[in-house]
Amino acid sequence: MSNYLWVALGSALGGMARFYIGSHMGPMQYFPWATFMINALGSFVIGYASHWSHIGPVRFLVMVGLCGGFTTFSSFSLENLTLLREGEVARAAAYIGGSVIVCLAAVWIGFSAARWQQP
Repeated sequence: MSNYLWVALGSALGGMARFYIGSHMGPMQYFPWATFMINALGSFVIGYASHWSHIGPVRFLVMVGLCGGFTTFSSFSLENLTLLREGEVARAAAYIGGSVIVCLAAVWIGFSAARWQQP
């Protein structure tokens, strides 16, 4: 099976798992628990799978597909762990801080742009 098919299968499973958890934990009231749990679980799974990524389709099915469809926060977490383990504390801090600031700004700009175009 090609790597693209492993990624597609994992992405479908990850997306369905995210939808299932999100729809069964109820709406966000005081804290976005569903997203928080999805991000934590996805980070655990990608951390665990990274140890086994040299085995066949694990990297493509689990790390790229499943975790990518489930949450991209897991990739963000693994990349930061890698930077920290390599002693790149400043780069990790820049990546964390930059990601939070830029992504919050991007979502606000996207939301504002859509709202501005609304008839």
